[in-house]
Amino acid sequence: MIKKIITASGLLFLLLFYSHSYANNCHDINEYPNWTQSNWAGVYDHALAGDKMHHQGVLYRANWWTNAIPGSTGAWQKLGLCETQPPVEGGPFSRHGKLSVCGTTLCNESKIPVQLRGMSSHGLQWFGLNKCLTTKSMEVLAQQWQADIVRLSLYVQEGGYITDPVGFTEQVNQLITMASNLDMYVLVDWHQLNPGDPNENLQAAKQFFNNIVLANKHRSNIIYDIANEPNGVNWQSIHDYALEVIPVIRDLDPDAVVLVGTHGWSTFGASDGGSYMDIVNNPLPFANIMYTFHFYAASHREFHRNMLDKASDVLPVFVTEWGTQNYKGEDENDFVSAQAYIDLMANKKISWTNWNYSDDWRSGAVFKAGACQQGNFDDSQLKEAGIWVKQQIINGR
Repeated sequence: MIKKIITASGLLFLLLFYSHSYANNCHDINEYPNWTQSNWAGVYDHALAGDKMHHQGVLYRANWWTNAIPGSTGAWQKLGLCETQPPVEGGPFSRHGKLSVCGTTLCNESKIPVQLRGMSSHGLQWFGLNKCLTTKSMEVLAQQWQADIVRLSLYVQEGGYITDPVGFTEQVNQLITMASNLDMYVLVDWHQLNPGDPNENLQAAKQFFNNIVLANKHRSNIIYDIANEPNGVNWQSIHDYALEVIPVIRDLDPDAVVLVGTHGWSTFGASDGGSYMDIVNNPLPFANIMYTFHFYAASHREFHRNMLDKASDVLPVFVTEWGTQNYKGEDENDFVSAQAYIDLMANKKISWTNWNYSDDWRSGAVFKAGACQQGNFDDSQLKEAGIWVKQQIINGR
């Protein structure tokens, strides 16, 4: 009897050992729900026999056509575990630690002012996971560009979150993991734009932030932006919206840094006749809050720059979006105007993310068209703005 028990125990051990000891390289294999095959309408929604996908750290191969979750039915054959890579150390998060707002600046865990510099994605529905945001492109951003932070731009409308809340939430979670493993900070951007009143998407915003913060409350490298570019509304409307959304985040992550868009497409009212004084006279009643400012150097010159300068004297400001082109992110670059902004932000330690890390045809996208599809993110694929912005991130490292 004892011999039989030992034999059975030994067999169980060997089965467990051989089923888990060999890890697979899942580096360039699609992770569910990023399907390998598209339907007649061009929507990726299934896999074919022989296709490989990984899910929750396990690699699978499809036995036949399937749209079932990998591992959930007999349509999938388990091939083994995916090899895990230890998180990178020595990057910006390791250097600065958990951030907070002290006075009008962003500070590291020792309460010393810091300036984060990095890139914003384009819309995740067009240029997101497994398109322009891949393991390779994120490694390039973290290691070759030496970026501190990546902004994940989740459009609400225009084919964004509203069309697939579960899918886009999962995509953001996967991108957060990728950036976190590279020791970067992550800016989660609720990219409301049209409609301009953030209250129009209030319930969706609450649901999204509840889900995303709940999934990542163990992390200390995430900043949340609850309203990208409010427009057509005054500061009071934005203030009311923030009073509803910020508690959702703070209930799960009490010390998270939260950013709030400002009136006039996040220009402190410079683009709609308002002023930063609207916020000074009616600030949000929370700690660790920053107000956002956007500019496009070829369109927004001295008047907008002065607004940023004055606002940042009395309010904590984060420039979450800017470009060297016009306000559409198109046409010629104005590096003279952009440099004036860069100098101002450097002098006042205003953190920033540039628009945008994609291969969109517009001049504001840093890569040439086709770079993402080719998986080529080296300097030969950079547009003029990409070369210049990369250098602005690297300067002083």
